[in-house]
Amino acid sequence: MALTQRLELRQGQSLVMTPQLQQAIKLLQMSNLELQAFVESELERNPLLERDERGEADPERVVREETQPADVASALASDAGAADKLESLDTDLANVYPDEARADAAARPEAGQADSNWSLLRSSRGVAIDGEGLDFDASLTRGTTLVEHLTEQLPLALADPADRLIGQQLIGTVNEAGYLTSDLHSIATILGTDVAHVERVLHVLQGFDPPGVFARDLAECLALQLKDRDRYDPAMAALLANLDLIRKRDFPALKAACGVDLEDIKEMVAEIRRLNPKPGFAFGADPVQSVVPDIFVRAAPDGTWLVELNSETLPRVLVNNQYMARVSKHAAREEDRVYLSECQANAAWLVKSLDQRAKTILKVAREIVRQQDAFLVLGIQHLRPLNLKTVADAISMHESTVSRVTSNKYMATPRGIFELKYFFTTAIASAEGGDAHSAEAVRHRVKELIESESADNVLSDDQIVDCLRKEGIEIARRTVAKYRESLNIPSSVQRRRENRAYR
Repeated sequence: MALTQRLELRQGQSLVMTPQLQQAIKLLQMSNLELQAFVESELERNPLLERDERGEADPERVVREETQPADVASALASDAGAADKLESLDTDLANVYPDEARADAAARPEAGQADSNWSLLRSSRGVAIDGEGLDFDASLTRGTTLVEHLTEQLPLALADPADRLIGQQLIGTVNEAGYLTSDLHSIATILGTDVAHVERVLHVLQGFDPPGVFARDLAECLALQLKDRDRYDPAMAALLANLDLIRKRDFPALKAACGVDLEDIKEMVAEIRRLNPKPGFAFGADPVQSVVPDIFVRAAPDGTWLVELNSETLPRVLVNNQYMARVSKHAAREEDRVYLSECQANAAWLVKSLDQRAKTILKVAREIVRQQDAFLVLGIQHLRPLNLKTVADAISMHESTVSRVTSNKYMATPRGIFELKYFFTTAIASAEGGDAHSAEAVRHRVKELIESESADNVLSDDQIVDCLRKEGIEIARRTVAKYRESLNIPSSVQRRRENRAYR
């Protein structure tokens, strides 16, 4: 059989992820800070995009052009692929948000308005250009870092240049908690000296402020602080050598190891607990970034819940079609026309995808509030078990879309600010065959049972299981132990031992 070449025309279907579709998917899971950074980069890259600096408006209002200016349309008509790019834009976004329809034409501005040349996606960064509503975080200054604080003390404590060089090397190996992260042998090898020389310099540096810095482990950190307070003695040294017994609350063993009575052990343990295990955290910490909620939930007069988007987390973007029309008149080269059409398509995509993102977040948030109404009214014990599929089915979306929407998003409720993923918890079966219980609610109930126990009646994990089963919660003992450990609550043996020691 002879081999020949021939041309064949075949038709088939395949799923193609365009760059715009991929970017629209990424927009869903971006936090408000990541979204602001992305929009800023788009503003720098795309000359047709501008930041809206006009007055305040409804954060959910989206104003669009009904038609493009005649000169813009004529300029784009010369580009054969421009229309296809704009049509594929709607198709790509429909694939990401399959249940979102196009904006109603009635919401578009009138043709005769002065702003008819602008497409607006309304959202605000919360900091006005004119000085009103200034962000307090923007006025915070940077504090002195731990490295800077230690470096300032170095010339006061060491005069020899070689010692200062070793000291600077040691400062460079201190982590943000104040602990030494490199062994002395490595430092001695790097600097070409002996370990004894490094140890002498380290001994001087361990007297720096704050007390406890340059320690190699927790016991040494606590010992340095006790020495600074002149409270380090052989009994304290023995106590620091048995920190695991403190964790286990084994006071009889501590009494034997330290050679003191029970009252002294209590005082020594109390003094250790007053020390700072991470002294370096007092310096160089960046200003705490407060969580900015993406959604606000507040009670309505009729007993329902009002769910609103936070305008501060939505960037405000404008598409300058007027500038496009003016520039396109002078675009003589084909490359220029193609570039302008791409900028036009990308700008329109950004406006529309941000609009769809906001609508999708709002839709998911409203369904979460509907599902967790009992939690908002009655508290954490009434948090319902909820999964992504339940929400996705209720709002006709895919689970992956709901998962992306709930990532890095926060909701402000009357009971506090919660990440959206907080409301999705596993179900624990009911002992009587009724409604399942939320794992978070059961965890809270375990904490309540332990906090309410008396010193003479410390509840074991098995007893907690019995109490929960009487309340209709079917749970295994190992699950109770896992919840207890996640709450940093010691075992019943350790709690009983501590109660006996402090009587």
